[in-house]
Amino acid sequence: MTLRVAVIGSGPAGSSAAETLAASGIETYLFERKLDNAKPCGGAIPLCMVSEFDLPPEIIDRRVRKMKMISPSNREVDINLINEDEYIGMCRREVLDGFLRDRAAKLGANLINATVHKLDIPGNNTDPYTIHYIDHTDGISQGIAKTLKVDLIIGADGANSRVAKEMDAGDYNYAIAFQERIRLPEDKMAYYNDLAEMYVGDDVSTDFYAWVFPKYDHVAVGTGTMHINKASIKQLQAGIRARASEKLAGGKIIKVEAHPIPEHPRPRRVVGRIALVGDAAGYVTKSSGEGIYFAAKSGRMCAETIVEASNSGSRIPTEGDLKVYLKRWDKRYGLTYKVLDILQSVFYRSDATREAFVEMCDDLDVQRLTFDSYLYKTVVPANPITQLKITAKTIGSLIRGNALAP
Repeated sequence: MTLRVAVIGSGPAGSSAAETLAASGIETYLFERKLDNAKPCGGAIPLCMVSEFDLPPEIIDRRVRKMKMISPSNREVDINLINEDEYIGMCRREVLDGFLRDRAAKLGANLINATVHKLDIPGNNTDPYTIHYIDHTDGISQGIAKTLKVDLIIGADGANSRVAKEMDAGDYNYAIAFQERIRLPEDKMAYYNDLAEMYVGDDVSTDFYAWVFPKYDHVAVGTGTMHINKASIKQLQAGIRARASEKLAGGKIIKVEAHPIPEHPRPRRVVGRIALVGDAAGYVTKSSGEGIYFAAKSGRMCAETIVEASNSGSRIPTEGDLKVYLKRWDKRYGLTYKVLDILQSVFYRSDATREAFVEMCDDLDVQRLTFDSYLYKTVVPANPITQLKITAKTIGSLIRGNALAP
């Protein structure tokens, strides 16, 4: 037999999974509802992703080497990467996602332009799943109803995952991201050549941050907040536009986007022979809001587990086999999510603590630890003296933050 696997969703998570499966000779079907989809996203990727996922230079719009943190009182802290070969990659999701999807297809994944709307769940461990979908390949607006039988399913269909609903994966708390793409005059765009900005404060986000990230010929200006505050999202967007108004003067809005962002993993990420990856699984970090790398990595790790457990497609993996992927994922990244969750709860709860957060970012030891963690997804513990220094500075910054907050 040849194992049949369907991957629902072709963002970084789904395409990375499909690529790994197809390269191993497994019969792979990659479903995507909108082939021109451009997910609302800051688009920042860590340096390690460029090499690890073999991304070509043209995928990167900008190589950001300077980050400006701006506090509620408009105190600015400049963070610069020291090593010349280090940078944060800024991408447009339609370009990145399209590249990863096309690469998976070239390696043998069967790309299907379709909307999946229902799964028939088998009553045993061997019978196939039946996927009901509407095929849009012929360009007809209403599409054509079709079905496909597969042995395994990977749900990579985002925060509003249909696969997660069908497998009863449980709910999770989520945030709302709102973003405007703004084309700036040439002189204004030059300011953001290799610079990104992050703003914090109740006026731009009650529980997250706002951003100005440079793209190829425009900037992405956005904010995020928990869904319970979603009614205020346009007011918060107006706040970031006001805070950055001088730098955005003369800009023209070319696109407005909004999208949900998961805030923690779903209660169940593997049920039967269905596994969730990326946003569908809830793999977005607190504090930083990073999801692209973790989406791609989760898709690859899940697919690698399937290849291994199936002996490259010669047997059908069980639920227990798929849960090996979860154990590996949680062991590798569980602490990262917990630490960033704590940081968000400590530093994003008021303007006073946000002032402390920005002040902390002015410390070179903090910058080095932060960038090592972000760029390479590895954390090298600080020596005891440095750790004591950072702890003392944290306490001092929190105290001073109460005086600095507007």
